[in-house]
Amino acid sequence: MVTPITLPSFDELAAMAKESPEKLSRLRHDLSQQFISTCSDEMQPRLHAQQSHIERVLQRAKNPTHANVLLRQELHRQIVKFSQALNGEASESNKSADILPFSKPEEWR
Repeated sequence: MVTPITLPSFDELAAMAKESPEKLSRLRHDLSQQFISTCSDEMQPRLHAQQSHIERVLQRAKNPTHANVLLRQELHRQIVKFSQALNGEASESNKSADILPFSKPEEWR
């Protein structure tokens, strides 16, 4: 049986965000890993990749508000891609180009 994930109270999380943001970040990471470990073996690599992507997005944030804006933008991008895939509008590149081979000069090497 899976152990339920419990969060600290809102007040504890708010205090942690104010006094020790790195501790809150570590808690977020640990809880994410704990959740991922409860998922099926075939889903875990995808979830780890998604979590890694989220953490890279968060590293670009200058402050907590900026982090929320960046995460919202990323979520919007993901929803649009998902919607396009469901509606058969996935962007397939139909562009064509002439491929020109590079020629080696006679004195090459």
